[in-house]
Amino acid sequence: MLSTIAAAAGLFVATNIDDIVVLTVLFAVAARGTSRLRGWQIVAGQYLGLVTLIAVSFLAALGLTIVPDEWVGLLGLIPLAIGVLALVRTLRGQDDDDEAESALKAVGLLGVAGITIANGGDNIAIYTPVFRTMSTTDALVTIVVFLVLLALWCLLARAIGTNEKVTEALEKVEHWLVPVVFIGLGVFILVESGTLAHIASLL
Repeated sequence: MLSTIAAAAGLFVATNIDDIVVLTVLFAVAARGTSRLRGWQIVAGQYLGLVTLIAVSFLAALGLTIVPDEWVGLLGLIPLAIGVLALVRTLRGQDDDDEAESALKAVGLLGVAGITIANGGDNIAIYTPVFRTMSTTDALVTIVVFLVLLALWCLLARAIGTNEKVTEALEKVEHWLVPVVFIGLGVFILVESGTLAHIASLL
């Protein structure tokens, strides 16, 4: 049991370390109150996204492929679109009085879940063979560990994102930080998943 818990913890950290950056940015923006995004939406969206990734991994472990691997990367268009929209607004020179029109205002619970799923291609690729070789009991223990650690992940990101020094720094770079983080994440997903290469091969 302890070995299963330790392995699950290591697996979670390895596949979700990059989420800390995105979560921190989301919590920081939510803390400033400059968008409609709320803390509970970030947490609920993360859980919805993780549960979806686990379910897809289970189905894949059973040999049921819902979406071909080369097309999963298209989910990277979600954070990419958010980042581009934020960049356009920044380049138009909108000031703080127009923050209600921020690109992040549309990122509610489902938006966060979409970003989590989009950034979870590596999760599916790693979870699938793991679940395929596990017993039902070990799989259930692993899932419980994932869910518990996600709560700690959110608490850590919230602690960083709502830190006074962090929020003060964010006020100076928020207009550029959001586009950079989300555009970078979207491009990374599209490239790492092989989706761009697959599209290029079809042209």
